[in-house]
Amino acid sequence: MKISIRNGQTDKFEALVHYVCATADGDHLGATKLNKILWLSDVLWYLDEGESLTDESYVKRQYGPVPAHILASLTSLQAADKLTIQDDHSFGYRFRRFISNEDPTIDLFSADEISFVDTIIRFVCEDHTATSISEMTHDQAWKIAHIGETIPYEAIYISSEGELTEKDMQWAHDVLGAKAA
Repeated sequence: MKISIRNGQTDKFEALVHYVCATADGDHLGATKLNKILWLSDVLWYLDEGESLTDESYVKRQYGPVPAHILASLTSLQAADKLTIQDDHSFGYRFRRFISNEDPTIDLFSADEISFVDTIIRFVCEDHTATSISEMTHDQAWKIAHIGETIPYEAIYISSEGELTEKDMQWAHDVLGAKAA
């Protein structure tokens, strides 16, 4: 089994991409929803646990946060024949369909992590359209960055009111430091 290495660590992010593509209903999972599932899995895990699920970086794009390594991970999964990607056109829209060719490797995740991701998959795929979930991720955390900039995980602590200041960022770092101690 080939596992991608990024920054000297096993790439949980690529494993999560494969898991989401294999688990979500292919008729309800396109590129937008895939990106949102990954974002919400990482930032909401971070909010609960004080660390991200995959350590992936997310970049501000026009339609919301996008994983920095999504294209590389999809390319790697395709090259390993673990995933097939098809572009469909229906109702005047391009829809990217992800088809898993084999069971994903989940031994990099705890049972709690997989259960958490399953909840996020259901929330995004069953309760939202691509447009509604995209709009939901245009929150304060997304707004603090410029297009192309990395969105800091600490931004999840921002309420819907106000702006993130350097003092806010320091407070978030202090809270996480206290949690880790």
